[in-house]
Amino acid sequence: QVTLVESGGGLMQPGGSLRLSCAASGTIFVIDTMGWYRQTPGNAREKVAGITSGGAANYADSVKGRFTISRDNIKKTVYLQMDSLKPEDTGVYYCTQNIYGRSQATSPVGWNDYWGQGTQVTVSS
Repeated sequence: QVTLVESGGGLMQPGGSLRLSCAASGTIFVIDTMGWYRQTPGNAREKVAGITSGGAANYADSVKGRFTISRDNIKKTVYLQMDSLKPEDTGVYYCTQNIYGRSQATSPVGWNDYWGQGTQVTVSS
């Protein structure tokens, strides 16, 4: 089945950098959009950045100029480079990929949105 595995979170001081990765595996034929979301306690999950299959990126106003999203289609991986980190960037970060594949071994092939398990990012001195 299709799964997304995230890595790269952790604790960082304000002004520092972190790089998140999210790799997809399974029966995958096509990947369309990819993205990163962030969630803090008591709040809804918010979109941080997205990237189309053609490489066009979009960002939340709060991270423009500091975060960079990129993708490697061969590795089926989306990245989020986070620079000039601020305490308000703290949260659990989730990746998502829109994938044409087989969600389970016995499932028909189709489009689905898949999510990673989440990785904690804490920005604090």
